[in-house]
Amino acid sequence: MKRWLRTLLVLALVVVLAIGGYVAYVAIRSAQPVTLPAPTGVYPIGRVTADWTDRSRTDPLAPRPGTPRQLSVWVWYPAALGPALAPAAYAPGPWAGLHLGGPAGVAETAFDDVHGHAFAEAPIADGRFPVAVLEPGLGFAAPQYTTLAESLASNGYLVVGVTPTYSANLTVLGGEPVSATDAGNPAAFSGPDEHASPAQAAGDRLIEVWAADDRFAAAQAGTLDSAGRFAGHVDATKVVYLGHSFGGAAALEACRTDQHCAGAADLDGTQYGPVVHAGLRKPMLLLSSENSCVTGTCQPTAGADRSSLDTARTLLAASSGPTWCYQLNGAEHFNFSDYGAYYIAAPVRSQLALGTIDGDDALDITNAYLAAFVGQVTSGRPEPLLAGQATPYPQVAVQHTP
Repeated sequence: MKRWLRTLLVLALVVVLAIGGYVAYVAIRSAQPVTLPAPTGVYPIGRVTADWTDRSRTDPLAPRPGTPRQLSVWVWYPAALGPALAPAAYAPGPWAGLHLGGPAGVAETAFDDVHGHAFAEAPIADGRFPVAVLEPGLGFAAPQYTTLAESLASNGYLVVGVTPTYSANLTVLGGEPVSATDAGNPAAFSGPDEHASPAQAAGDRLIEVWAADDRFAAAQAGTLDSAGRFAGHVDATKVVYLGHSFGGAAALEACRTDQHCAGAADLDGTQYGPVVHAGLRKPMLLLSSENSCVTGTCQPTAGADRSSLDTARTLLAASSGPTWCYQLNGAEHFNFSDYGAYYIAAPVRSQLALGTIDGDDALDITNAYLAAFVGQVTSGRPEPLLAGQATPYPQVAVQHTP
């Protein structure tokens, strides 16, 4: 009995030391600097932030009736480097609340140690630049897609990142944090089937709000051409809408109803709203994770998969514009956001939708396809990456090209 107790105590001590050692390693590792993947274009990048109010709309998601719709926007753009430019902080002020909270926060790279490539308040480069409106996934915020936004800006686009107020877990308006409401992030979405009757109705209602946010942001970007920092540099006659998850679905619907839309890109977003049955007459890019049915090609294993597959096939059948569909193997849903670039300790990472693909590789590939798509639809020049069934990336499965 004594020998057994001694053995048990030794094993317990080993476990305690191992856990303590791992916790110490995680604390050290999460405090080490992380630089986001390098942009793919030639321009330096500037970034400014603003609050925009759409006084033509009463916000149906606000806790107080009669409130006009107000949005936080982050604008990334091609910059001209000058003296004394400061790097733009990744998540300044209250935006730091986007970091994982509680004990799990120790397992994620500290946001003060996440470094992008933009300069705060930099002067804009010479030229006129098309507009790309970027919306996040449900619960997410625009800063969490800095990698995608910076890369597009470096390729010559004015990127307007919109955080959907009261749908994001956190946005910042007037310097104050704002949380989600039940109307903005409906409980109906918590079920296993995104297209079950309550979820479908909630999604169709919410997509109208988000698509209107997109169109408002594009229109506001157009007004920047007349005065101030961006005067004479904004080409609002060419707008591309793009987004991740629910933001991707909103991009398709926004494009459907905007005459200036040159195309829309949906990153792993199951689709909602009138666009599903009306289709899209403009160019469309659908880029999915490995187990997603949003491109209309998958082997459904559950009712939710079947619903997403049927929805995507309905959209594709109704659409008359050129369409590109790709699958990013090894990726899961969060790999299209900056989560793929952070260090996240294994126990926490296993609870997030991050796949086996290298996080930076997933973002680099996504950036390449976005740059090619946006470039082709705004310039009219064919991009080799979008031609036929060829791809230089072994992680990419080409599912459909025009």
